[in-house]
Amino acid sequence: MTGEYMEAMNSDMRAAIEALHNQLNTIRTGRASPKLLENVQVEVSSYGTTMPLNQLATISTPDPRLLVVTPWDKSTITDIERGITRAGLGLNPANDGQLIRVPIPALTGERRQELTRLVRKYGEDGKVRVRGVRREYNDLFRSLESDKDISKDELDRTLKLVQTSTDEHVAKVDGVVSAKEGEILEG
Repeated sequence: MTGEYMEAMNSDMRAAIEALHNQLNTIRTGRASPKLLENVQVEVSSYGTTMPLNQLATISTPDPRLLVVTPWDKSTITDIERGITRAGLGLNPANDGQLIRVPIPALTGERRQELTRLVRKYGEDGKVRVRGVRREYNDLFRSLESDKDISKDELDRTLKLVQTSTDEHVAKVDGVVSAKEGEILEG
């Protein structure tokens, strides 16, 4: 009975780590990456709506310090440029009428430290999500034991497995955070 719950719990913990990956992909490391701009929200005046940039254009990296945004509809080019500027990424896009070049400036030492702190904060948030999953499933297993669906011994074994899985996922969060910090500090 507890096996299917354990698989669901592990899936929820993996989802928390995936959410952390997605958050970290939006942090600039000094190297160009299309993921940096994918989710930039663009207010498209001709469509009367706000859309993510990756639904309006192709984003490429011709070299490590440059992103090139090629809009599918050229009438959206100024809206896209404005969206990139307003995204708060510290980027200065240049529009030539056909495409947008976004140079990725080198990070200053101070900015690297700010970004490292932000990465650590996101890492802590990821750990909190993993621990929240642990709490949710611990409560579920305790309720199964109180309803006499599982024995006290099975509850004890299951809670140990939950803790082991939690420790593994927290270690993965630490690994992801360390890797991103390395990218920022060397980039």
